[in-house]
Amino acid sequence: MSAEATNPATPGPVVTSGPATADPALPTAPRRKARARIDLRRLGRAALLGPAARDRLPDAIGHVAEVHRAHHPDADLELLRRAYVLAESSHRGQMRKSGEPYITHPLAVTLILAELGAETTTLTASLLHDTVEDTDVTLDQVREQFGEEVRFLVDGVTKLEKVDYGAAAEPETFRKMLVATGNDVRVMSIKLADRLHNMRTLGVMRPEKQARIAKVTRDVLIPLAERLGVQALKTELEDLVFAILHPEEYAHTRELIVGNASRVDDPLAETADEVRTVLRDAGIQAEVLIRPRHFVSVHRVARKRGRLRGADFGRLLVLVNEDADCYGVLGELHTCLTPVVSEFKDFIAVPKFNLYQSLHTAVARPRDGADSSGSAPGAGQVVEVLIRTHQMHKVAEAGVIALGNPYAPPSEEQTVAGDGERVDPTRPGWLSRLLDWQEAASDPDTFWSTLREDLAQDREITVFRPDGGTLGLPDGATCVDAAYAQYGEDAHACIGARVNGRLATLSTVLRDGDTVQLLMGQDPASEPSREWLEHAHTPAARIAIQRWIATHPVPAAAPGDEHAPAVQASEAAFRPAADNLDPRNASRNAPRTSVERLAAQTDEPDPTGSPAADAVVDQPGASVRLAGCCTPVPPDEVTAFAVRGGAVTVHRVECVAVERMKLAGRAELGVRWGDTTECRVTLFAESFGRPHLLADLTEAMASEGAEIVSATVEPPSRQRVRHTYTVQLPDAAHLPALMRAMRNVPGVYDVSRAQPQALED
Repeated sequence: MSAEATNPATPGPVVTSGPATADPALPTAPRRKARARIDLRRLGRAALLGPAARDRLPDAIGHVAEVHRAHHPDADLELLRRAYVLAESSHRGQMRKSGEPYITHPLAVTLILAELGAETTTLTASLLHDTVEDTDVTLDQVREQFGEEVRFLVDGVTKLEKVDYGAAAEPETFRKMLVATGNDVRVMSIKLADRLHNMRTLGVMRPEKQARIAKVTRDVLIPLAERLGVQALKTELEDLVFAILHPEEYAHTRELIVGNASRVDDPLAETADEVRTVLRDAGIQAEVLIRPRHFVSVHRVARKRGRLRGADFGRLLVLVNEDADCYGVLGELHTCLTPVVSEFKDFIAVPKFNLYQSLHTAVARPRDGADSSGSAPGAGQVVEVLIRTHQMHKVAEAGVIALGNPYAPPSEEQTVAGDGERVDPTRPGWLSRLLDWQEAASDPDTFWSTLREDLAQDREITVFRPDGGTLGLPDGATCVDAAYAQYGEDAHACIGARVNGRLATLSTVLRDGDTVQLLMGQDPASEPSREWLEHAHTPAARIAIQRWIATHPVPAAAPGDEHAPAVQASEAAFRPAADNLDPRNASRNAPRTSVERLAAQTDEPDPTGSPAADAVVDQPGASVRLAGCCTPVPPDEVTAFAVRGGAVTVHRVECVAVERMKLAGRAELGVRWGDTTECRVTLFAESFGRPHLLADLTEAMASEGAEIVSATVEPPSRQRVRHTYTVQLPDAAHLPALMRAMRNVPGVYDVSRAQPQALED
């Protein structure tokens, strides 16, 4: 659909020309091949004169054809000619609010896509994208004249036009629209180009309508452009929205850019010359360009760094022919110039979710005198450098538009999945995940709200799996998100994670470059915790957890039962295990196991300790007990102290109580281990909550000959459970084997001897 006239305040277009003109004082991104700027009013006059001869390409579409042939030299232009003739005749007599013939709008949209390298079918559908909605042309006519593929694209764009993207958007309509987009991403490509031209020509709208359209563009369409990798459209849309919603900040940013353009010295140009010299001496063929930042990018840098310097207004772009040359360029720059190591990022080895590939680095310029920004002498400037191949650059600018027709036969360059299936190049990972979300969402409202949250994320991190694979997640994602990204709904069985080799809770926030190992339970009946929803940030995780919760409602608590929620949380972790801990059940499988006490509280062992006939002290006749605080066993190094009542307690020498008693002036007594090997020891086990855990743990202990004297299990906290067991062993030498057996129980991640904490001063 058209929006409606020239907006004189808008910044110059990035990709292609239109009614708005670029400020001659502002720097523009370099073009590979300069072309004359198209005049849509001239095209309007050509359109009013009617179509050309039957087999001749109409003048009005000549510029589109020229641009298209630059990307696709063998393109058949007959389809474009016929599409233009139908569109022009159908829209004849319709005018835009700017006074231009309506046909200038589909022409401008098609030109935008042609400059991005779209193939012929997309351009054909673009010319016809408003005919079904605004004229008497039907989808059946489109199919008869141009085929099913063009009909599908035109139908998809027509459906998009009916979607309200605002807060009152109809979620089900939007979901259907995205399903159509997922089946052929070219639908959204046409829509984005359509919105770009409408934003360029928004000037005659009322200010409040301009603001409404700009907000929708900011909240929905710009994030979609980002996720589809169409940076050329995204950056210009950002600038146009910036000019409308923040006119004062836009004007200030424009002044900064104009002021920088007028400066005599140019650190970017000087650095570009240095880089060209370095690469020429190294024998690397490369094109070194200065890439000015767009308005919004300059504004962001200004807010982050304060006073801007010359190198902050752009970056260097180095284009090479082969992937290997990218790393060759990187090596030369880091060898011959001064690299800023913290700025290095490799998006070639680990591409972004939207297909973007490039090496990012930065080099520091030599220190010199004060520059025009007023910076102090001696403060060198940092120049950012992007290194990529020409093909990577094409994809970085045009995203999925540059990757062609998803229905075309795969070429040798297109990737093939491990099972031999072709990988659809026009469906980046985000879009594939989006189709999974809409299928899994319990209702349209859930899908819509979750999608809007995802679109609000403007940064992605990459985390690594132990097998070397990667997961792309939004900034702020947790181990919960990683679990559902890797395993889907099977992540319900996740019981914990290791982040960079260390155990971590599922609520742990991940950072870019982390290695994540997800610990999965073996029980097929495993259930997710309702607490996970508080830590889930990705649509995949939230939708899967919400769907499980919807099908497993929490039983209503009895009236007046204030402790019901806590009881339910505890039962959720150990529900099947409770019966298995009954002494009668345990005795069938473990005759030597006796559970005398099981309590959901933190009772400490008897501080007076346990009888220790196997410890011999240098005080004949004294009652000897092993200290309950550290439960020493042979062959621990021990010491002893006399306590009240004539008894003697034996401690491990590293026990903190030993230091305390020494400071109190108590004398140490000599002690040694006797011939008796039987011992009693207190062990702490830490685990993730899961069904049957206690039954499995006590069975493992019984299999090692341990008799459980007492057991204490604390209520689960953040999916972690702490156990305290006092056990009797027939031989102290069995203790290491017992602890290993306990650690081998799925869900148990640590087992340790009693280690009392140091006292506070």
